[in-house]
Amino acid sequence: MPQSRQSAFILGFFIFLGLSSLGYFLGSSAIKYKLFERTVSVKGLSEREYKADIVIWPIQFSAADNDLGKLYKSLEHDRDVIVGFLKAQGISEDEITLSQPTVRDKVAQSYGNDRPVTYRYTANQIITVYSKNIDAARAVMNQLAALGKQGIAFSGDPYRNQVEYIFTRLNEVKPDMIEEATNKAREVAQKFAKDSDSQLGKIKRASQGQFSISQRDKNNPHIKKVRVVSTVEYYLSD
Repeated sequence: MPQSRQSAFILGFFIFLGLSSLGYFLGSSAIKYKLFERTVSVKGLSEREYKADIVIWPIQFSAADNDLGKLYKSLEHDRDVIVGFLKAQGISEDEITLSQPTVRDKVAQSYGNDRPVTYRYTANQIITVYSKNIDAARAVMNQLAALGKQGIAFSGDPYRNQVEYIFTRLNEVKPDMIEEATNKAREVAQKFAKDSDSQLGKIKRASQGQFSISQRDKNNPHIKKVRVVSTVEYYLSD
C-alpha cells in the first residue's frame, strides 16, 4: 500500500474513532441531562382571615325647602345632630370630616318645564367617619336609623357611598403566609415523590403569586380573607 494511501487510511480511522467516541459521550450526556431534569411542579395555598383595621363610612343626609336660607339652616341642624350622636357613641371628632353641601335649584334646571315643584331647593351633604375603631363604628351604624325619628332624612347612592373596610397589615402577615404556602407545596411534592418511587431534590424554581384581599362574605365585609398561592418546582431523582 502506498505511503499516502496508508496515511489517509490511518487518519480516517482515527477520525471515525473520534466521532464515534464523541457521539457516545454526547448521547450519554443527553441522557444524564434528561434524567437530571426530572421535575415536579406543585402549588401551595395559604389562606387566612383577618379583621379590617380601618373603616370609611360616608353618611349622606338631605334636606329640601323653598327658602334657600332655611335650607342651609336645616342642613346645619341635621349635621350637628348627627355629629353629636356620633361623638356620644364613641366616635372622636378627629375621625369625622364634613363635605360641602350640594344644592340643586329645580326651578333653574326645569328648562321650560312648567310643572310645579313641591320644593324648589334640595341639598345633600356627606359626613364621613374614618376610624380604626371598627367595633364602635359598626355599633353606631346599627343605631343611626333612630335619628330618622327626629326628622333627619338619610339618603345615598348604594354604589358611590358604600361603607369601605380596609386591611392595611398585609406586610405584617406576608412572611408567615409565604412560609405556610411553601411548606404546603413541599408536602404535596413529597407525596408525589413517594407515590412515584422518587426522591425529592432541591428547588429548581419558585414563584410567589399575587396576594388577594377580599371580604369573607357579603354579610361580614369587615372580615377580610387574605390569600396567596406559591408555585414551586422541585428536582426528582430515583
